[in-house]
Amino acid sequence: MSSQVFVDAPAASGDDVEYPNSVLGKAQLLLGAFESGAYQLRLSELSRRSGVPKASAYRLAQELVQWGLLERRGESYQLGMRIFELGQRVPASAVLRAVARPLLTDLFTATRATIHLAMLDGGHVLYLEQISGKANSQAHSRVGGRLPASCTATGKMLLAMCSDLQEQLHCFARTGLPSLTLRSVASLEQLARQMEIVREHGFALEVEETLLGFGSIAVPVVACGGGPVYAAVSATVPVGRLVPRALLPELRSTAAGIARSVEQRTYAA
Repeated sequence: MSSQVFVDAPAASGDDVEYPNSVLGKAQLLLGAFESGAYQLRLSELSRRSGVPKASAYRLAQELVQWGLLERRGESYQLGMRIFELGQRVPASAVLRAVARPLLTDLFTATRATIHLAMLDGGHVLYLEQISGKANSQAHSRVGGRLPASCTATGKMLLAMCSDLQEQLHCFARTGLPSLTLRSVASLEQLARQMEIVREHGFALEVEETLLGFGSIAVPVVACGGGPVYAAVSATVPVGRLVPRALLPELRSTAAGIARSVEQRTYAA
């Protein structure tokens, strides 16, 4: 599966977007145009993906360049380093990534799977981290990218544990369930049954719903004492290696370690 599975739309969270008229809202749409995975966009493409008229897009892009939020490369624009600097200061992702990466690296060493750390973002999962070797690097996911929550193991895990699951299901009912492969969950009834199974067993599986030939298993990163769910950790492997009893102990140990480290870092701050 290529990177084309990422949502090619100007919206940050994707559902029934109303295009804003404010300057700040239009600037957000310009920056959001890069969410589909493009690294550089010409002005015409930036306008098309964002929905901002070309003249306005040009004026706003020039201002964003001055602020360091965009950079000009020849006839194209790309996200500026200021975006990266600010992104590293977002508390949820900054703390999670800082404490999780060494543990995720150990998990990769133990399993030789592609490892993901993800958070729920509306009807999608947002990937905070990915660890993989050259031989099994998966093109369908990337740090900072999003995939439909209903098709991924991390998404199923986080949906099952979220307090507004019924609201999410209503959103899917309005927009329709996205499909990445022919095996992606196709009905709300099927997805609801999956959610019940996930809550019962404490882990989520997907088999070829995201990428043919591969499956994933995910567990939640839950605060000690049964507090909030910080994120989900998953392992993606060829279908023949998707054996829960072999992968779950390492996954759960890693998730628990991340939760402890997050709380230690938070309290220390």
